[in-house]
This record gives sequence, structure tokens and C-alpha cells, in this order.
Amino acid sequence: MTTPRISRHRLRRPLLSVAAAGAALAFATPAGAADLGTGLPPGPAAARAATPAQSAAGWAAGTRSYLVITAPGDTSAARNAVTANGGSVFAHYDAIGVVVAHSASAGFATAMRSVTGVQKVGATRTSDVPADAYSPTLPSAPPQSTTTLTETARWDMTRIKADKAWAVSTGSPSVTVGVLDTGVDDRHQDIAPNFDAADSLSCAYGKADTRAGAWRDVGTHGTHVAGTIAAAKNGKGVVGVAPGVKIASVRIAEPGTSLFFAENTICGFMWAGDRGFDVTNNSYYTDPWMFNCPDDPDQAAIIEGVSRAQEYAEGKGSLQVAAAGNSNYDLANKRTDSSSPNDSTPVNRTITNACVDIPTELPGVVTVAAMGNGNIKASYSNLGRDVIDVAAPGGDGAYGVYSTLPGGKYGNMNGTSMASPHVAGVAALLKSADPAATPAELRARLGTQATDIACPSDSRCTGTTAKNAFFGEGQVDALKAIGGTVPQPGPYFENTADVTVADNATVESPITVTGVTGNAPAALKVGVDIKHTYRGDLVLSLVAPDGTVYALEDFADRDSGDDVVKTYTVDASSETASGTWKLRVRDTATQDTGRIDTWNLTF
Repeated sequence: MTTPRISRHRLRRPLLSVAAAGAALAFATPAGAADLGTGLPPGPAAARAATPAQSAAGWAAGTRSYLVITAPGDTSAARNAVTANGGSVFAHYDAIGVVVAHSASAGFATAMRSVTGVQKVGATRTSDVPADAYSPTLPSAPPQSTTTLTETARWDMTRIKADKAWAVSTGSPSVTVGVLDTGVDDRHQDIAPNFDAADSLSCAYGKADTRAGAWRDVGTHGTHVAGTIAAAKNGKGVVGVAPGVKIASVRIAEPGTSLFFAENTICGFMWAGDRGFDVTNNSYYTDPWMFNCPDDPDQAAIIEGVSRAQEYAEGKGSLQVAAAGNSNYDLANKRTDSSSPNDSTPVNRTITNACVDIPTELPGVVTVAAMGNGNIKASYSNLGRDVIDVAAPGGDGAYGVYSTLPGGKYGNMNGTSMASPHVAGVAALLKSADPAATPAELRARLGTQATDIACPSDSRCTGTTAKNAFFGEGQVDALKAIGGTVPQPGPYFENTADVTVADNATVESPITVTGVTGNAPAALKVGVDIKHTYRGDLVLSLVAPDGTVYALEDFADRDSGDDVVKTYTVDASSETASGTWKLRVRDTATQDTGRIDTWNLTF
């Protein structure tokens, strides 16, 4: 079953646009070797939660969250100062010298900045901390739908040769990719086989919540991202770039707002480091500021706190991959920002290149631009010479990235949020091939093995074919990344003549195959490009020369997406290759029509 196509989102703050989950269910806290105060594993990096001064019942309006930055190690002096100056310690990360404090006092930040040993203090939001932070509600577990969709090589996967890479490697189950996002539907039929519940949690509000189900999606975005990375190769639905690796959900989005504040991101990176994640995907920016500027004391503390957490994760072996953003903005030539803060009232402000998009522009992070179907920058994708590292399919216009949605569903999304998980998946394949590779080595290999793409006729695209402002070092290549080679295709036949598909009608388009002896292969490739509004009306079949009919796809009635651009694989080994083959398209309803634009056979 499918859901209506999702239009291109304004985000990567994040790239999501669907309503949050409904009523929550109660789950027991799982047993395990976690720090009892925090849910983090034992060790100096654990965020040891203090007993908050406020409770859910006694929550006070005006409570704000702050990062208090001190020297890494023992933060007890800073924590004592928080309490002495009218605040409470919500969490602390001693290994990086970061304390997450709450206070309703307007003078809290000023007072703390004068404390000996405190290096930076900054408010992480311009809105109140929700009362839910003190007794978080668990996201609901959506009812699951089964699917009639069968796996096909979709356009985004063929663009990066992931479909060819699967014949060499689907990735190792010992490799884990952390999805720092809105959460993941762990029960989805395409995600459940690869889901790692033991390493999943919620970091919403900045403190680890390891209760079962806390990791679940409060939107749809994280589930979509997870499917692109590692949807299982199980014969149904979709296939991820690295369908053999593990997925862990680190929910850093807060329910209701789906905002990602600095303390949430810090918690996520610390968890990734301590749990040994090989790769994390970060398709968001740290709210509420699209760009954090070091001359603002609040934003300076955010930069420092998140940077330290990223460095910690990288030092533990985790490579961070991040989306570049969807504002068609030149990150190498920053001038203005009119979208921040996004948790209250945005203001127009003048900025410079000293202001950074977090975590996208942090050192060590792989920054990913989005491409449409072709060697083109997606219309919305941010750019920036020496900022963009690599590019990957993100979808644009009629070509969306089709992936998993909560409840066993599927749908299209477009954005750099969709490009980034393609790169995270390729990084996971690289790590699978070389378990000893460091984050720096993985980052270098992503660039070295990417396919160079020249600048179009656009003055904003500066640089060379090897490295430029639109595509960085090029589009990632999953097959080259794992050392594979493209097999030589067999004989190819194509029909480009348009055939109109009318309402409630069945039409056929022929291809006459000549010069191919013997039988057709067991993996006959049938490429289809059909222009048709509301593809839920369509039933596609391949008719062999002897009249045998091979079902390709019967689209779900509620699939409101436009067009069919796919390659199907058919076991036609019992058929004589030479003769006239036909693509049969049946329209089962009224109102929506289209045409067979082109189709092809590869033997």
C-alpha cells in the first residue's frame, strides 16, 4: 500500500512536512547495562541526569534551556554554580565539558558567564522548554499495512549504481548507521529486519530516554531517511543503499514542533560515539538558528557544544554525514538570514561566513548537496565552493525519492534530506568493505570515488569539474566505492514512440528483438517511462512473443503519485528471445490519463 505523494519540503530543518504521531502508548523500560540516571552506557561520557527542580506537574512558564561550557572532565563546579544561580541541571556530558541547564531566571546566562571556570553560556532556544521534557510522552506505534509493491531498481539507486553494488555487497550487519532524525518506525516491514532496538533511543530535550519505543517517529521524515539507507532486500517495497547493515534510531526531534535543538544534537552525537556507530545521518539543522554566529554569546555556546560532541563521536570512530539544506543558498557567500529564530519570531539579520550551519559546516562532517535525475543540481539544493563535499540524488520535480513511511507505507520526498542518506549508505558499504577504516579515511574515499560532474552554465557554480560549488567532488558511486565494476549489458532494444493511455483502456507498445539467439535471460531488464497522473490507476505487464504475460506491477489504488520511471527484472528464461515483446498498460479508472513515453529491454 502507498500513500499520496509528498511534495518537496522547505526543510532540512528538517525536510519533513507531515503531521506528528498521535496518542502515545506506554512501554516498560528495557533492562540493560545503561547508566541508571541517564539511560546512557556507563562511562565518563554519560549524561548523568540531575533530579530536575521542575516536574511535569510543577513545570514553570518561562523555563529556558542553556548550554554551560567548561573544561572537559569534572563538571561538578559548573553544576554547583548552575544551582547557586537559580538553575537546575537537566543533563551533563563530562567528557566534553557541557552542562545542559534549565532556568526561568532572566539573568541566569549573565550570572553564569561571570563564574570562574565557565567558558561559554548560551540559551539554546528562544521559546520555553516544554513541560513534556520532564515526563516525555512516548510516540505511538502506528498500525502496519502490508504492501503489494515488489522491489525494483528505482532511479535514485541506479544513478549511484547501488543496484549493481548489491551484487557485490549489501553491507555488513556489524556496521551500524545512526539515524539522527524525527525517529524511525521500527516495525515497518522494510526496516524491522535491520533495526537495532538495543542502540536506539530518544534524545529529545537533550537527555537520553531509552524506554522501548522512545525512538519512534513523531513525523515521517526519519522513517523515510532510514529506508533510503538500509531498507531490507526482502523482495517487497524498496531497497536501501546498504540493505545488509543495521539501523539505529536516535530521535532528536521534539514532538509537536519537530525541532532539533542543540542539546538534542549533543545528546545524539555523544550516544553515537559511546555506542560505536560507524556512520550517522543528519538531515536537519540545529534549531532555532539556521546559522549560528560566533559573535553572539548564545550562538557561540551552541557552536562550541555541538562541535565538541561531533568531535567526540568522530574520535570514537563515527563519521557524520549531513544534508546541505534546501534554500538554494550559497553557503560560501553568506549575507543574510531571515528565517531565524524559527521557534519564535524570525528576524532579518546580516551575517557573514563566520556564521555556520550546524552540523552541516562543522569540521569533519560530510556535507551533501542534492541532485535531480541527471547531472543537475536539484533546484532547491544549497551550494558552496569548498563547503559541499559530495552530491547524491535528492529528487526534484517529477522525480522524487521513494522510500519508507510509518505504518508500513511508502511515499516520495524531495530534498537534501533525501540526498544525505544515499551518502550515509555508501559510507556504510565502505565501512563494511574495510572495517578498520577511520572516519577521515571514509570521508576521503567518498570524494575520491565519486563521479566528477562539471558545472552547468551557472555563474554560481565556481571551481573545476573535479571539485565545484554545486557537486563538490561529484556524485557518489556505490559500485566504485566497494571496488566493483559495471557488468557489460546485453543487447539493448528500445521503443521511443508515444502510445496514449486513455481512461479505462488497455494499450500495448511493441519491441521487436532480432539477432539474439536462444532464450531470454533469467534477469531480463524491462525499463519503463510512463507519463501518467495518478499512477494508482495503472496495471503493467510484459507480454512475451508467445503471448505469455508477466506481471510487472499493479499499483495500489491510493497511489496518487505521477508517472512510472522504473526498471523491472523478469525471469524470462523459458521464452525465446527473438520476436515481438510488448509492454501492456491497463488504465482501470477515469479522470487521469497519460502515455507510454518510452520503454526498453536489456538482455
